[in-house]
Amino acid sequence: MKTLQLKRLISFSVILLVLVVFVCQVQAKPRDKDRWNKKYDTETFIFGEKPTRFIAENFSLLRKGKVLDLAMGEGRNGVFLATKGFDVLGVDISDKGLAKARNLAKANGVSIETRVVDLENTQLEKDTYDSIICTYYLQRDLFLQMKSAVKPGGRILVETYNVDYLNYSRFPRKYLLETNELLETFKDFKIIRYEAYDNGKEAYSAIIAERP
Repeated sequence: MKTLQLKRLISFSVILLVLVVFVCQVQAKPRDKDRWNKKYDTETFIFGEKPTRFIAENFSLLRKGKVLDLAMGEGRNGVFLATKGFDVLGVDISDKGLAKARNLAKANGVSIETRVVDLENTQLEKDTYDSIICTYYLQRDLFLQMKSAVKPGGRILVETYNVDYLNYSRFPRKYLLETNELLETFKDFKIIRYEAYDNGKEAYSAIIAERP
């Protein structure tokens, strides 16, 4: 009898733990969205209106056609690509950020498509995009999805801070790329361009890789 009661107690505890984890995850997403909406709720563009240096210098290495801008934010990179003839879809958890991206596109005489998406709970469509970009957003379990979402011969661009950035700023290490991590991640792709950048104020890694 005691053994049966113990098993029931353990089962109940497991169920309770699962429910608690689920509730915490559900509550976390609105907080993420609210946090970014609050951050973007300003007339100025907090990350600027111009693309990153790496994208500005290397956009011609991307495959023309449909490009997916992951974690688009205020749209500086996606809008820049749209001005260069790319068909841009930008996704982000913040509707306010995407609204600013659309306004930026209009100001530049181009149009983009946007979707509010929680990237931590989504599945990218396979073999869909000619290029995918993801800048200053690190979610490692997205890399595999990105690899299958880009078409064969399509290219992926990733750019974000690396561990050397800790020399200049406090930052959660789990959101920083390790040394040569992108090279290892995309070792099954053709590396078109790779850069580890450190100007004494910030440090990032960037890669453009082609799906075989």
